[in-house]
Amino acid sequence: MKKILISCFVLSLTFASCTSQKGAVAHKTVGIDQYINAVEASNLKTNLYVIASDEMQGRNTGEPGQKKAGEYIINQYKKLGVPYPKGATSYYQKVPSEYMKKGFAPKLNDSENIWAYIEGSEKPDEILVISAHYDHVGMKNGEIYNGADDDGSGTVAVMELAKAFMKAKKEGHGPKRSILFLHVTGEEHGLHGSRYYSEHPLFPLKNTIADINIDMIGRRDNLNPNDNNYIYVIGSDRLSSELHTINEEVNKKYVQLRLDYKYNDRNDPEQIYYRSDHYNFAKNGVPAIFFFNGIHDDYHKPTDEVEKIEFDLLAKRAKLAFALAWELANRDQRIVVDKDGK
Repeated sequence: MKKILISCFVLSLTFASCTSQKGAVAHKTVGIDQYINAVEASNLKTNLYVIASDEMQGRNTGEPGQKKAGEYIINQYKKLGVPYPKGATSYYQKVPSEYMKKGFAPKLNDSENIWAYIEGSEKPDEILVISAHYDHVGMKNGEIYNGADDDGSGTVAVMELAKAFMKAKKEGHGPKRSILFLHVTGEEHGLHGSRYYSEHPLFPLKNTIADINIDMIGRRDNLNPNDNNYIYVIGSDRLSSELHTINEEVNKKYVQLRLDYKYNDRNDPEQIYYRSDHYNFAKNGVPAIFFFNGIHDDYHKPTDEVEKIEFDLLAKRAKLAFALAWELANRDQRIVVDKDGK
């Protein structure tokens, strides 16, 4: 996460009845569990031990370590059979150095967003984005800042959600709407990659139904040292009352995490709503929700290592993101935008 001071689809061969209440979760028959449970702690662990290894040299934007991490991500998508999006020529969206130029900050090298895609079966032109940044802050004074939580945890979660959705698609239960799995660059230096995508979208933003952003979900923060069953939810009610309601309902039905809205308070001094990649969607009118575990002592330090990740907790939080994505991608009507974003 960027560091600043303030700054009715049913899973069966028959249809189940669907509620007509606005914003309510559609009833699901037995079957979703086999896909939500395809989000596996063991696979998250395997991928994170690579993404946040010393070999990636802290994944600083545009540098060889980040590019190597990007190659690993793409190779995993290829193994899963998840292609790059229609209309693209590769898994990369190039983000030029000049675009990321910012005041007197050090010049960044050319970099890339990475995207993978599962086309919807019924509403392919409507797009759900699931995002995470795959960069971190690199090396300082000879020490590698591996960023296992920030945002290695979000990176592998997005990959794992793609795996689960691809399993469903291969078994004849792919999403109604298309899903873009978007790994953005340059977050740590100013949310550059998500800003670039929002200004150069592959799919029109008017067709983008929501962004689910995942940034740091593998640890407990300093406010919850004894609680391994919470997640901070930020932004869900800013543009769409339905997004907020749906997230609460799928959590209650499938995951049962404690949803904490501390950082969604408009007066919270950390102003975290503006500090991760969902914001570049929200400011353009796309409903966005941000899952976050809060700040811990290893935030932006070389001690943010894989050994400190709680993989069962990471998997449970990723399952919430999956359940929400499943509902958003498969409900009859796209969620409404009925708020001003403030």
